[in-house]
Amino acid sequence: MADKSPVTNDLSKLLEKIKDVRIAMLTTQDTDGSLRSRPMYTQTPDGTNALVFLTDKDSAKVYEVKKDSHVNLSYGQPDDNVYVSVSGRANAYRDQAEIDQLWSEPLRAWFAKGKDDPNIMILKVEIEKGEYWDTPSGLLSRAVAYAKAVVTGERATSDDVNEHAKVDVK
Repeated sequence: MADKSPVTNDLSKLLEKIKDVRIAMLTTQDTDGSLRSRPMYTQTPDGTNALVFLTDKDSAKVYEVKKDSHVNLSYGQPDDNVYVSVSGRANAYRDQAEIDQLWSEPLRAWFAKGKDDPNIMILKVEIEKGEYWDTPSGLLSRAVAYAKAVVTGERATSDDVNEHAKVDVK
């Protein structure tokens, strides 16, 4: 079955879908080749084609992205039926001026020494591709599908009520 999802180069809609979703699941490749995911706190998207996180310089993810920079980020907002997948390349680095700009006091839970903690690194993911699914409501979707089946005798397509698109940044 061919995938007929619309493809766009406009990243703004994808970023709009995740702007209020703070936690992403970051997937990297472990040393044995297996995939490994962990939750990460997303800094507010700034309109560029990158997503930014703060992490500890000694974390496994820093080592893993240095070996293979391909990563995936998964976002979900089940209450709103919004789901986003982002693929890109990650880079871990230290830039104190950028850390100062990104710092917020709740981050002290992970970095007890504050924004001047020498273990803080920035993990930046340059977005290459993404995909999003936005369904207004499970009940609404079922009602539209039912109505279409009754009126037309045909099964509803996901595009009848869902918003789904692929984003190719390249």
